[in-house]
Amino acid sequence: PLDNEEETAAAKCTRLCLGESLSISDLECSLCIRMFFEPVTTPCGHTFCKECLERCLDHRPNCPLCKQSLREYLKAGRYSPTVLLQDIILAAFPTQLAERRELHQAEMAELSNLTKNIPIFVCTMSFPGIPCPLHVFEPRYRLMIRRCQESGSRRFGMCIYEHGKSFADYGCMLEIRHVELLADGRSLVDTIGRQRFRVLSRGHRDGYHTADIEYLEDKKVSGEELQELQCLHESTYRLAQRFCEHGDLTSRHILMQHGPLPEKEEDIQASADGPTWCWWLISILPLDPSFQLNLLSCTSLHARLSQLQHLLTALLQQPP
Repeated sequence: PLDNEEETAAAKCTRLCLGESLSISDLECSLCIRMFFEPVTTPCGHTFCKECLERCLDHRPNCPLCKQSLREYLKAGRYSPTVLLQDIILAAFPTQLAERRELHQAEMAELSNLTKNIPIFVCTMSFPGIPCPLHVFEPRYRLMIRRCQESGSRRFGMCIYEHGKSFADYGCMLEIRHVELLADGRSLVDTIGRQRFRVLSRGHRDGYHTADIEYLEDKKVSGEELQELQCLHESTYRLAQRFCEHGDLTSRHILMQHGPLPEKEEDIQASADGPTWCWWLISILPLDPSFQLNLLSCTSLHARLSQLQHLLTALLQQPP
C-alpha cells in the first residue's frame, strides 16, 4: 500500500512540476490549434496530430511547415506515435486528454453508423458480391477511405452521378478488402459489393457526399410462385452459360477480366439481393448505366430474371 501511495505522490509531483513549466499552448498542433492528439513527428522534425498530418498529405506530399518532401514517409504508410510527447501530455493534462479522446471516439462512432450519414463515393456502378477495384487519388476520397478503415466499418456507398442530382437514388455498399498505398499518397483499393440501398436524404462531410439510406431486399415468394421462379432461374442460367460459351472475342476478353460465370446458388431466395451470378452478368453485359440502375433498384427477382432472359435471348440471336 505504501508503494502505491509513494507512486501516486510521485505522479502528482511530476504533474505539478510539468503543469508549472508547461501550458496547453505549448502542446498545440500548429494545424488544428488544439492539444496534440496521437502526435507524430515527421523525418524533418515537425510534430502534428496524426489526423491533421494525414489530411495535409492528402493534398501534397510535403511537410506543412518546412515543405520538405515526405514521399518516402508516405510510402511507408505507417506513422509512429511520438511516445515521449504522449507521456508528457498524459502526465501534465490528463483531464484535457480524456476530453479530447472522448470527442475523437464520438466522431468515430458517428462514422461507423451504416445507415446515417454514410460516405458516398460518386463514381461507377457496383453490384452485390462483385469485386470493384478503385484507384483513389482525390483528397476528399483519400480522407473518406481512411475514415472507413479507422472507424472499423470498412464500408461506404457507391453511386453513379445522375444529372440534376449529386448522385443516383440507388447504390450499393462496398466493403474494403485491401488497400495498397502508393508513394504519392494515392491508393489502389480492392472492394467488393455488399447490400443494395435506396437514398433517403443527401448531405456532405469535409468535401465528400453522404447519405441516409435504407437497405433493399428482394420480395420473397412461395408455393406456385416459387416453383415458377425456380424454372425461370434455371432457364435464364442456361442462357447465361450459352452466352459465356458463345466464344466471340468480346466475351472471351470479358471472361479473362472478370473470371468465369459464378455457380448457381442452392437457395435462390437466401440472399436479400438474390443470386450473385445475376449481378455478375449485369456487370459484364454491354448495358447502359441507367438500365443497370433499374435492375439494381428492382426488388423482384422474377422481374430481374425476366429482363436478363430477354437480353440474353436477343444477344444470342445476333450474328457473331
